[in-house]
Amino acid sequence: MVHILPSNTLYRGRRLLATATLGLAFATLAGCASTPPPNGTMNQALAQLQAARDAGAADYAPVDLDYAQGKFSQAQKAMANRKYDDAALLADESSVDSELARAKARLGAARAQNQSKSKENSRMRVEMIDNHANDTVPIPSSVQESETVLPEATNNAPPPAAGGETQPLNDQGGR
Repeated sequence: MVHILPSNTLYRGRRLLATATLGLAFATLAGCASTPPPNGTMNQALAQLQAARDAGAADYAPVDLDYAQGKFSQAQKAMANRKYDDAALLADESSVDSELARAKARLGAARAQNQSKSKENSRMRVEMIDNHANDTVPIPSSVQESETVLPEATNNAPPPAAGGETQPLNDQGGR
């Protein structure tokens, strides 16, 4: 038994099938059109990498700088292969690694400066002790050449006034 459908129903079915096929084709083309090239992200990663180099990361954080440079190279290769999602992700990772290298470089530079200042203070302290070796006032035994912090003053009384001796302060509110 053969069913014969009215021509109107057959026309609707073909039209529905054509619309679905056309929609599927558009969806496929939209899926093929990937994200645009992440030029801004790549530029930011390059700027972060240069900032890390300028901060001295090659001296103070070479491993982190190498990671950042490696990620940036991978991002450039992904860009060349038009894998823009991968390139954006790698560029972001490069930026983060560059920021870490920069922070470690600034910390290393601050530590080096602190160490330099400590050495200079020690040198000046030894020089001061040597210059005052013949003084009649003895140097307190608590002051040593290797000390990095000066001892605190033990006499908390104010210096005498120009015209005479000082009077102790009354702790009872001025009575």
